[in-house]
Amino acid sequence: MSPDHLPDLPASDLPSPDHRCGYVALIGKPNVGKSTLLNALMGLKLSIVTHRPQTTRRRVLGILSGDDHQVILLDTPGIIEPRYGLQQAMMNDVRVSTSDADLLVFMADATRDKVDEMSLGYVGNRPAILVLNKIDKIRQEDVLPLVTSYMEAHAFDEVIPLSALKGKNLDILLASILKRLPQAPAFYPKDMISEQPERFFVAEIIREKIFKLYRQEVPYSTQVEIVSWEEREGEKDLVHADIIVERESQKGILIGKGGIALKKIGTFAREDIEEFIGRPIFLKLHVKVRNDWRNSEGHLRSFGYTT
Repeated sequence: MSPDHLPDLPASDLPSPDHRCGYVALIGKPNVGKSTLLNALMGLKLSIVTHRPQTTRRRVLGILSGDDHQVILLDTPGIIEPRYGLQQAMMNDVRVSTSDADLLVFMADATRDKVDEMSLGYVGNRPAILVLNKIDKIRQEDVLPLVTSYMEAHAFDEVIPLSALKGKNLDILLASILKRLPQAPAFYPKDMISEQPERFFVAEIIREKIFKLYRQEVPYSTQVEIVSWEEREGEKDLVHADIIVERESQKGILIGKGGIALKKIGTFAREDIEEFIGRPIFLKLHVKVRNDWRNSEGHLRSFGYTT
């Protein structure tokens, strides 16, 4: 996965022959810590993080650059058996990411004592590092049996126990990634952190707040679309966003009595959005119903999940 054409650079601007660049896909079951790891490696929050499974719906691209490297990290949806159209699109995203990547980082939860056989099916014969996350939550002597079980199931290039949340062994992982990436010039400008637009991250922040404020099925039935973004001289940016749900009852839950629930979502989201984009905004939220949108090919296509 690389741009078809790289710019012609003057000889003085050409990267060192030792410069490494490539795509690294983070894969594994829901809640193993892929988004937390992406954010930790990047040193900023790009992927939304909640304690609920399947928060990530499409891959989030983070560009980690240094003088002698550029690592393009792909945070992918958690691997599951799909039950409806949206989940099928999510798993297709995982397949595309793994096939495009130069290297896979297969993440497993060290607190679980069983090998994740289903997710291993997505590795195939791709170069892969096994990351055992959450080692801060188990005894050191319990790590080796899990490592042995995984290495018997698949011949990983390396095994790295770490804690993405605590930042433990991240330097070891990054060094392991860099030595396995091809020697190549940077694919993106070195000051670029993602190819996804600002609107994508703003919509994700709003969706994260819904996941944190609501339980059961409501968060999984929501989609957030940025309808308009108006930059106003001397005033706050005006952002209009639609929250899409599948049923009228869900619309009522999100709006709440007198609109109080929707106002709470907007307040929490606006604070994080302003921190992320570095300027104040006026956020207007509307809730709309699109019946069974998670199984509608037309809606999935319009929301960017399928082509």
